[in-house]
Amino acid sequence: QVRLVESGGGSVQSGGSLRLSCVVSGYTELRPYYYMAWFRQGTGKERRGVASIAYDGTTVYTDSVKGRFTISQDIAKNTLYMEMNNLKPEDTALYVCAAGVNTRDGYTSLFSTNYNSWGQGTQVTVSS
Repeated sequence: QVRLVESGGGSVQSGGSLRLSCVVSGYTELRPYYYMAWFRQGTGKERRGVASIAYDGTTVYTDSVKGRFTISQDIAKNTLYMEMNNLKPEDTALYVCAAGVNTRDGYTSLFSTNYNSWGQGTQVTVSS
């Protein structure tokens, strides 16, 4: 069973930066087919995909974070990252790391239904 543990959240002022980390364990022999993502859920809102990355490094971002957020991974360290710059109050949310499997090379997804492993999340709060 894949386990994901996030860290790096916190409180920052508008325009600030944070770097989130997600340490992954429990990979199976299907490791080359795992794709990863960061989702976020604001209070009273649905969980939405923010950024996703395939094993080969292919990425996809939701429009609202393009140019501000960067998802990356260190496969050797089993760690997923997301650098968040120029944070805005609307970025305030619980950020959750997720993992899924697809044999298609370069597959990424921002749809929660395509993921089956989730972390507990790390809170990001951006004040105005």
